[in-house]
Amino acid sequence: MSSHRLQALYGLKWNPFSPELPLEALYVPPKVENFCWRIENAHVREGGFAMIHGEPGTGKSVVMRLLAERLERLTDLTVVSINHPQSNLADFYREMGDIFCLELRPHNRWGGFKTLRERWLSHLQTTRRRPILLIDEAQEMSAGVLNELRLMASARFDSQPLLCVVLAGDSRLTDKLRRDELLPLGSRIRSRLPTEKASADDLLACLDHLLASAGAPQLMTPQLRHTLCEHALGNYRVLTTLANELLATAAQRELPELDEKLYFDVFAPAAPASRRQPARQSSGAR
Repeated sequence: MSSHRLQALYGLKWNPFSPELPLEALYVPPKVENFCWRIENAHVREGGFAMIHGEPGTGKSVVMRLLAERLERLTDLTVVSINHPQSNLADFYREMGDIFCLELRPHNRWGGFKTLRERWLSHLQTTRRRPILLIDEAQEMSAGVLNELRLMASARFDSQPLLCVVLAGDSRLTDKLRRDELLPLGSRIRSRLPTEKASADDLLACLDHLLASAGAPQLMTPQLRHTLCEHALGNYRVLTTLANELLATAAQRELPELDEKLYFDVFAPAAPASRRQPARQSSGAR
C-alpha cells in the first residue's frame, strides 16, 4: 500500500501496521524500556550475556531492533549482529571474522579464537565499553557454537568479560539452555526479558500509540479497537496483521474511517450456502 495513497486518504505519515516502522513509531512498554536501559548503561561496561525470550509474535525482534538502533547512537561502541545462527562452528568463525572485519581461517580455530579476543580486549582498553553482539533466532544455534561463544567472550578465568551478547529466541532457546552441556552458559545470563502474552489493555495501548505516531489517532472507532484487541490472541503480530488487512481494504474502498462493520465484512466467516432440494417438475398429463 503506497504511503502517498495513505497520506491522501487518511493523513497518515506512514503505514502504522508495517514491519518497517521508524524507531519513534515503535511501541515500547515500560519493561522493554527498563531492559534496554540496563543494556545501554550497564552491560556495555560490564559485559556478559543477556536474553530476550518468548513465543513468536510477542515482540522479541522489535526489542532487538530497538536495542540495535539505540546502541548504534552511542559513540565508541561496536554493535554487530549474527545473521546466520544456524551455522556450524567453521561458518560461525567465518561470520565472526566478517562482522568484526578480521581475516580468520576457519580451519585454525585457535588462531581465530585468539585474534577475536585480542580485538575485543583492545577495544575495551580504549573505550571501556565492550562490543555488543546481537543474535536473533538464537534457538537455532548449536550447543557447540553457543559454548564456543561463551568461552571466547571472557578472559582471566572468566573474571573479565570481553563482549556483551544479547540472545533472543523462543521457548526452544530456554529449553536448550537447561541441557547439561549448556548449563554453564545458562548460569551466565545476567539480564532476562520475557516477552509474554499481552493483555487486552497492553494491545490497546500499542494500537493507540501506532495510530497516534502515524498522525491519525481517530482512524479507527473505539469499538473497532476493542474488537481487534479481543481477537488478537494476546499477540502483537496478530494485532498488526489484522489491522493492516483492514487498512488495506478500507483504502481500496476509500472509506473515511475503519469501524466494526468493516471488521465483520472482512473477517466474519461466510454463511454456508443453503442446501435446497431442486424443485420437482410437475408431471404433465399423459
